[in-house]
Amino acid sequence: MGFKKLFAALGAGGASVDTIITEPNVVPGGVVQGVVRIQGGSVEQQIEGLNIGLQARVEVESGDQELKQDIVFTKQRLGGAFQVQAGALHEVPFSLEIPWETPVTHFAGHPLHGMHIGVSTELEIARAIDAGDLDPINVHPLPAQQAILDAFGQLGFRFRSADMERGHIRGTRQTLPFYQEIEFLPPQQYRGLNQVELTFVADGHEMDVVLEMDKKAGLFTEGSDTYRCFQVGLHSFQGTDWAAYLNEWIASVGSRRNWF
Repeated sequence: MGFKKLFAALGAGGASVDTIITEPNVVPGGVVQGVVRIQGGSVEQQIEGLNIGLQARVEVESGDQELKQDIVFTKQRLGGAFQVQAGALHEVPFSLEIPWETPVTHFAGHPLHGMHIGVSTELEIARAIDAGDLDPINVHPLPAQQAILDAFGQLGFRFRSADMERGHIRGTRQTLPFYQEIEFLPPQQYRGLNQVELTFVADGHEMDVVLEMDKKAGLFTEGSDTYRCFQVGLHSFQGTDWAAYLNEWIASVGSRRNWF
């Protein structure tokens, strides 16, 4: 192997990769399209493989600490091995399906702080993997998810934060190794309530809606959590007044437990 080829194998003067997303705005169950552009370096190189996937940065509990971990939760191989001539441009188009469980990153036209989801690109050269940059995508709610989110707004709840946590919620259709929690602060009418956490776990037909209410801790009492999971059809959600549904559940739990 000559010096130039050696340096190229080590990353100096080698091929570079750039992923361009045609339309970054998607919904769960949709498709993100784009093209991977591989620019040849100073020498001819053999590309063993090219992969794209979706990557999320999630929270992982480790003892008393919370760490951040990048998880590729869907992956697609784009063709087999090929050669890139020195200085040549090689383009590979792609269509990548968005899993139904993919967390939303945007709500009410605004990005949710802390949500990092994007298309990752891997270029395999000489048995090594050169990971490209993460290209963000904007995941908007499905209509059924939007209906639930709007219901919280109609009741006066305010968005607080969102995160993605590694783990599994029992009793749901979850298949991904992580889930999203969207936290809302309650209005004054629910004065004994600290916050409500919302999680969606969808497939192509319906979704599990997971709610967890957190009671405020009092001077002589500890806080407590109440959990509920119900199913919503992705194509049959319009017939329910979700604001009334949520209000009835919150009010009934609160009155039974003397929260408010």
